[in-house]
Amino acid sequence: MTRFASSVSNLRSSEIRDLMSLATAPNIISFAGGMPGNELFPLETLDKIYHSLTEKEKQLAMQYGPTNGLPALLESLSEYLEAKGLPVKKNRLMITTGSLQGIHILAKAFIDPGDPVLVETPSFIGALSAFRAYDAQFVTVPLKGDGMDIQKLKEKLETTRPKPKFLYYVPNFHNPAGIIYSEEVKRQIIELLKDQDIPIIEDDVYSDLYFYEEDVPKMQLIKAMDPEGIDVCYSGSFSKILGPGLRLGWMLVPEHIYKKCELIKQSIDACSPSISQVIADKFLREDYISDYLTTTRKEYKKRGLAMIEALEKYLPECVSFEKPRGGFYTWLKLPEGTDSTLILKKAIEKGVVFVTGKTFDPDGVKNDYMRVSFCNTDVETIQKGIPIIAEAIREVC
Repeated sequence: MTRFASSVSNLRSSEIRDLMSLATAPNIISFAGGMPGNELFPLETLDKIYHSLTEKEKQLAMQYGPTNGLPALLESLSEYLEAKGLPVKKNRLMITTGSLQGIHILAKAFIDPGDPVLVETPSFIGALSAFRAYDAQFVTVPLKGDGMDIQKLKEKLETTRPKPKFLYYVPNFHNPAGIIYSEEVKRQIIELLKDQDIPIIEDDVYSDLYFYEEDVPKMQLIKAMDPEGIDVCYSGSFSKILGPGLRLGWMLVPEHIYKKCELIKQSIDACSPSISQVIADKFLREDYISDYLTTTRKEYKKRGLAMIEALEKYLPECVSFEKPRGGFYTWLKLPEGTDSTLILKKAIEKGVVFVTGKTFDPDGVKNDYMRVSFCNTDVETIQKGIPIIAEAIREVC
């Protein structure tokens, strides 16, 4: 019998991935994937960028690059992040092959088998899978409307032994819960973790996709706060603001952590795709990103508001949800004890898919929630699909 590593036995297939085959089937309405709409990609701009490259630039794009990223992209991305208030000069920036690789690298850097790590519940399934791959033990902290339950976090910090290796969280337009962490909760997290030798992994891929300008000031990142006595490892991505096919993300981390992460990345893939980095650099350097984000924010807001309107119109009163103010997701709360898998089965029979709550539960148990994405469906499709989901809910609840 084939002898696999013990860490592999802890891995399980993501329900989101399993559903993607359904999502591409004819006549299926998918509210499952957390991906940009294909029709929103800036294809003309990307064509313009590629055709503007010199022969030397195209040669560079086809070649291996430095492990930490092409110098040009590191420069333009540094300027982009500094404009958002991040302390780039006090840290080291590394380009990664998608933000999930950055999370994997940090997991490998910190986790020994059996180590406890602090995670939200619900939490991003990709991060949970990464931590599980290194045999982490999840210490879960429930989410409230403004972020982690601080009292519960305090209790976990007081009772967890050995001490957690790090705290992982998604600050803005949370996947799947859709919430924005309040300034107060972020400051309380800082106070609890200060001088505790527990780093923070701040996974920030949605902050640029806000609907309302007035939300921007309260979306300040812990990394931007630059607190003393805490190592903050910031992770971001081009996947949601340009295109996931580029497979480009980044991490901004303290120097002593960076040195370990660079060695780990060298052992994984040597370097991220040079051709993607050349394109991303031009997209930032020539400031195509400003107009593109303005356009996509308007479209995602249109879809988000259509989702809110349809949910309010068709959902039974026993179901509640947080109204999205940005990002990609709505998180529906069903009556306690409801099995959203039963709802999913009925919805699939009617031609609609979404993602069940237990997918995002670190323990894979709690299933009386469901994630419904609005990012990859137009307004007309949202208006058509939500009544079907509501009908499936009524048949189960």
